[in-house]
Amino acid sequence: MMIDTIEQIINTIEISWTQIKEECKLVWGSEQHYQSMIYHCLRQYGKIPLNQLGMNVKMWIDNPKSALFQELDKRKHENFQGGFEPIPDIAIFKLQVNNDWRRRNYKNTLRNLIYAIEIKASERQDNRLNYSEIEHDIKKLSALRYECKLKKNKIGVAMIIVDTADKLTERMTQITLSKIRDYAKNENVSLFYFSQDEQTEIFDINS
Repeated sequence: MMIDTIEQIINTIEISWTQIKEECKLVWGSEQHYQSMIYHCLRQYGKIPLNQLGMNVKMWIDNPKSALFQELDKRKHENFQGGFEPIPDIAIFKLQVNNDWRRRNYKNTLRNLIYAIEIKASERQDNRLNYSEIEHDIKKLSALRYECKLKKNKIGVAMIIVDTADKLTERMTQITLSKIRDYAKNENVSLFYFSQDEQTEIFDINS
């Protein structure tokens, strides 16, 4: 199967959703571990082809136009300014990427990107996911979509929150979740959320 539309990718996430939830609830690990589990479920159950699915792919945007990427670029040493390198946790590409998303191939990866996903997980000891860190990831997704649009490439973006900590005190509060839901809606970013106690939220901008 070849993936070539945003709608197909949303469908693969929904097909994989039950397994993503069930498998992530079975273990406690790092955020990177949950990224790997979600990657596996998209491959195994969503049937996204191996040569279209990447993890932590480093891309490069010359002279970014979005306010966020310009701000992040200015934080770097002046000798390294002039571009920004977004690194989506999971990236899905058109077949034309030719199985190659190395950093040296950054122009091709950005041109052939279809979908970018950021993942946050409740892995903080005696602490919980907070609004600002999730808001920042949503902003990055929105900025990446804007930069791609300027290059005549329409992409989809999604935020997945794995809030499966065993302690209630290490899970997001309902107030934070409500604010995140509103912010994602305002930024037109799809939001997928689940917790250890079966609470599930799916806000899909394409539905």
